[in-house]
Amino acid sequence: MGTPQGLSFMYMRENVSSYTLSIILPTTLESIGEWWNANVIDVENQALSNGGPANISNAYLINGQPGDLYPCSSNGTYKIQFVRGKTYLLRIINATLNTQLFFKIANHKMTAVSIDAIYTEPYPTDVILVAPGQTTDVLVKADQPIRSYYMAARPYASAPGVPFDNTTTTGTITYKGSKSSTTKMPTMPDFNNTTTAHKFNSNLTSLVHGKTWRPVPTEVDEHMFMTIGLGLVSCGRNSNCSGPLGQRLAASISNFLFEFPTNMSMLQAHFYNISRIYNATFPDPPLKTFDYTNSSLSLDQSLVMTTKSTTVKKLRYNSTIEIVFQDTSLVGLDNHPMHIHGFNFHVLAQGFGNYNASVDRKKFNFRNPQARNTVGVPVGGWVVIRFTANNPGVWLLHCHLDLHLSWALSTALVVDNGGTPSSTLPPPPSDFPKC
Repeated sequence: MGTPQGLSFMYMRENVSSYTLSIILPTTLESIGEWWNANVIDVENQALSNGGPANISNAYLINGQPGDLYPCSSNGTYKIQFVRGKTYLLRIINATLNTQLFFKIANHKMTAVSIDAIYTEPYPTDVILVAPGQTTDVLVKADQPIRSYYMAARPYASAPGVPFDNTTTTGTITYKGSKSSTTKMPTMPDFNNTTTAHKFNSNLTSLVHGKTWRPVPTEVDEHMFMTIGLGLVSCGRNSNCSGPLGQRLAASISNFLFEFPTNMSMLQAHFYNISRIYNATFPDPPLKTFDYTNSSLSLDQSLVMTTKSTTVKKLRYNSTIEIVFQDTSLVGLDNHPMHIHGFNFHVLAQGFGNYNASVDRKKFNFRNPQARNTVGVPVGGWVVIRFTANNPGVWLLHCHLDLHLSWALSTALVVDNGGTPSSTLPPPPSDFPKC
């Protein structure tokens, strides 16, 4: 059974003169993504059962079709029509499970105007990068000669030596009145082009005083430093696992491998103040300090082994939280798209190597930092975010690569009530299903 997952975008056919207009309605919702010649649940379960990596996808899709570069869909390749002289808005949504994607349109410039539904300063670019869970809105001017052009997406794969689906999916943009029998292809970045990925991610800024702008909180109540990356968990006696050192692949935040409770939800336990469902002992700095991006430590068994627990971080309502996400070399360096449910956050700075507060805090952008809900932590690097914990409840913080989430690269933020009706968590509904 084939299963599509994927990158999506919607485009507006109407002429768009200003991206701040909210009255323009989408005419279609498109899907660009992944295809497995299998059920994706079976793919994930197989990886979890043998402790190794998951099987890679068989193709990427644009609107349910792999495109002309695959042998199976030339008659159904997705096509849209441009009218020369008009401007189009493409809303690109990456809904793939495990793949970050470069996206380009042959011979056309794009202007990024929104990320994760938050306006940005217009940023001209010929390529965008979208991680799973991220969205990017771009304006495209139909200003090229009348003919056909490919839009294309291919993976950004930053983890050295890890197998991935190294193919390219395409759709076609055809100008009205075109007689051309050929289609122009964009030159795509190499799959491991971290320079291009970082340039796009680090050059985005917020549209100050736009409808979605919120100033950066200046006073920080809680500083957190989270190491993120892969790890290993014991395979158990008389077992044979496919991970390194014969162990089972896992993932963790600050060496805590998150285990979801099975007898009650964390939100119920929080609301009814029931103990022993989770423990609120997640540390602000990691318990283990080491040379985080030193690849010679990738399989150091004193660092790479981890154990399961339901360890969360408790936050006071309306407190300002600053988090440093630090990639580690454990098992291997990678770019991790980190997502927090229930909050947008400002991205103050990002870079490579080990975060050094005395040097890197000087790079913080307090004037117009990008704001979003999912940020890619640079491979072998770090990113600093800041937000206000003004949404009571239990909110998952996790890597948006689905396999890494399955391997437990997550934790939860438990935000207290604020003392007013509007800042107090309501009770569960009477028909709330039980675990």
